[in-house]
Order: sequence, then C-alpha cells, then structure tokens
Amino acid sequence: MPKIRVEVSARHCHLNQKDADILFGKNHKFKVLKMISQPGQYAAAEEVAMKGPKGEFKVRIVGPLRKDSQVELAVTDCYRLGVKPVLKVSGNIKGTPGAVLIGPKGKVTLKQGLIVAQRHLHVSSAEAKVLKVKNGQFVSMKITGPRGLVFNKVAVRLEKNFKKSFQLDTDEGNACGWKPGMTAELIINDQ
Repeated sequence: MPKIRVEVSARHCHLNQKDADILFGKNHKFKVLKMISQPGQYAAAEEVAMKGPKGEFKVRIVGPLRKDSQVELAVTDCYRLGVKPVLKVSGNIKGTPGAVLIGPKGKVTLKQGLIVAQRHLHVSSAEAKVLKVKNGQFVSMKITGPRGLVFNKVAVRLEKNFKKSFQLDTDEGNACGWKPGMTAELIINDQ
C-alpha cells in the first residue's frame, strides 16, 4: 500500500456569510495567511475569540465561507471550554453544542456547531479508485515509529478535487508523535 501523508489540524472555525458579516463587518474579505493542503482552502489571518462555560481562547478562521458555521476542536479544547465533546464528520453539526464567537465587529451565539472532527482520509475520485475505497467507508491507518499507533474508525471523505491526506486533530497528533512529513499506511478493514 502507498504511504499517505499525515496532517494535524489545529482548532479552527468555518463561518457562513451571515456570521462572518456580524463578526467582521459586511462582506469582509479574509486575508489569506497560508493555503492549506486541500485545494481552494486557506488559513485566514483573522481569528475570533470563542467563549464557553469554563474558558475562552482564540480560533483561526479557515476559508472559504461555508453553508453552516462550525468550530472544530480537539477533546482537550472542549474540556478547557467546558463543553461536551461530540465526535462528528465535518459538516454534520446536528445535535452538537454551541458557543459564543466574538469578532472585532460583533458577537455570534452559535446554538450548535462545536465538533471534534472524526479522523478522516481525504481522497480525490481518482485516488479513491487506486486505493479501492469509497466515500463514507471506515478504514484504519497505521503509523510506525517510536509512538506508532493504528488509528481505527477513519472516515473516507471523497471529493473530486481533494488531495490525498490523513487528517488528525492535535490530541491524536500528539499521541502518535506527529512530525511534518510523517506518513501512514492504509489498512482496509473487512466489513
């Protein structure tokens, strides 16, 4: 099996147009801090403060804008905020806790949208055919090294223009001793 790049995604926030307008002003143009691995997506220079029942910290905006606002956190972040960690595939915010987002121009109270993102494997349509995986399938990923681990319940996320990468949150990255350039081996589970 080919080796697949492992990436760690730190806590971040995706906004819809309505919430972006409230937090940053009408039709604010986000400044690209850096492009991230998936085509067309970027980490913005802008951040918002996020407030929960027990704590507060800043989260970076990731663009472009989406249909629904969503904040992706690690379990440790949830404990720090005082919210229940809810594991979901990105984009599925039903039944998740909310929080208050504070920007330079205003404040938004999300009724839902705080998730711990399900670890996942991004693949394009062409890469999915080569790897013999399907969208929504669960696979395992094996990382070798001093803190080697096998991560089970890795959701396959297929989009035409995705670039192949295995995505972890910061807690998971710390658990396996993640370093830039790390790769993992795909294990297709018999189900």
